[in-house]
Amino acid sequence: MMNKEIQRPTTNDQRLFSPYQLGPITLRNRIIRSAAFENMARHNAPTQQLQDYHVSVARGGVGMTTVAYCAVDLSGVSFDGQLYVRPEIIPDMRRMTDAIHAEGAKASIQLGHCGNMTHFYTCHCMPVSADTWFNLYSPTIHRRLRVDEIHTLVRKFGEAVDWARDCGFDCVEIHAGHAYLISQFLSPRTNHRHDQYGGSFENRVRFLNEVLDEVMLHAKDDLAVVVKTNMWDDCWRGVSIEEGILVAKEIIKHGVHGLVLSGGTVSRSPMTILGGAMPYKTLAHYMNMRSFWWLKAALNIPGVAAVMTPTVPFRELYFMDQAKIFQEALKEELQPTTNDKRPIALIYVGGVQSGDNCQQIMDEGFPLFQIAHVLIKDPDFVKHVEADPHYHAGCHRSNYCVGRMYSKDMKCHECVERDGEQIAPRIKREIAKLEAEAKESVEQQKMAK
Repeated sequence: MMNKEIQRPTTNDQRLFSPYQLGPITLRNRIIRSAAFENMARHNAPTQQLQDYHVSVARGGVGMTTVAYCAVDLSGVSFDGQLYVRPEIIPDMRRMTDAIHAEGAKASIQLGHCGNMTHFYTCHCMPVSADTWFNLYSPTIHRRLRVDEIHTLVRKFGEAVDWARDCGFDCVEIHAGHAYLISQFLSPRTNHRHDQYGGSFENRVRFLNEVLDEVMLHAKDDLAVVVKTNMWDDCWRGVSIEEGILVAKEIIKHGVHGLVLSGGTVSRSPMTILGGAMPYKTLAHYMNMRSFWWLKAALNIPGVAAVMTPTVPFRELYFMDQAKIFQEALKEELQPTTNDKRPIALIYVGGVQSGDNCQQIMDEGFPLFQIAHVLIKDPDFVKHVEADPHYHAGCHRSNYCVGRMYSKDMKCHECVERDGEQIAPRIKREIAKLEAEAKESVEQQKMAK
């Protein structure tokens, strides 16, 4: 399917900029800003910078913008720059959603729990997970959640939906992928429990099912609900494509309105999630010594970094092959159950660089898609595509934004220099090298077709 020749229109496909009914809300077009981590909160509270960024994206034309990772509880926070649910920040969150709505876009927020991907001095407790073990990538010892604690977290997911409504959000996105807590229960690599939450697939998916039962109960009929799920974990003993399809079928049973098809794990295969090269020098340069001292040192050792966080060749629409497998496997489940309900939307994400990419997603039958990288460089990307269906954002995937976003904030190197911040010469050399490699990889793939 990926190799077929697709005729590109000289004018924009009306589908791309037509409204879409996502559960109880209507998006003005098919383009959603994905929940890419901004690191623009401070002390786990929203800032003017976070508001300004999402307002700029809304002004740039997206149908909906998603505020990234917000923990349902302090124990689920992995960085100071992340939000967590609490009443005292509602007024500031409401100001942000009001400002987004004033630009004509809907506002969504991603809700989740990081599980073992944190530290005591960040979450103020011993990190928790499906099981007790040591997370080499944090690094930290984490403990197994008791059954009563699992039930408490399930309730907190529901309460977080009510909180999101109070903040003025139109939609919530539940994060069930990328090796965060829900994913830690799903994966046989991280879940070695022998109770009702471990062992068989039925048991490993129980926590996810209980969370979604609670979420849908609280979402009622006025909030849209989408779930980000892994198509596969891309790591040893992780969730396979076959099991990922089973997880997706479980999610669909709850009557959610959309399913975001992602893949990879933050600890073992981060570039599967993000696409392309890991900028090792950039990552080490900006990395916080207190949090990641050993990883910072390892990244500066030739060969070690490539084993720990392997690079993948960048290609546009890099999740399309897997997404098409899911599209076919879920065909029956995606149909509406009654005449008054729309089908559940499969939401594509991964490697959207241009208007031609947007068109291909429409041609492949995905009603909605998410973007992030291009909006970091160009918040007006959607407006540009509307004016020119062949517009390319000029993002060449050095992933500099990824290298700095866990320590400073999420910014393209071009925006950093434009704002007057200096970039070290060795980082500039790495950017140039990685961008050249990514462009060459894309050209080779085009020639191969």
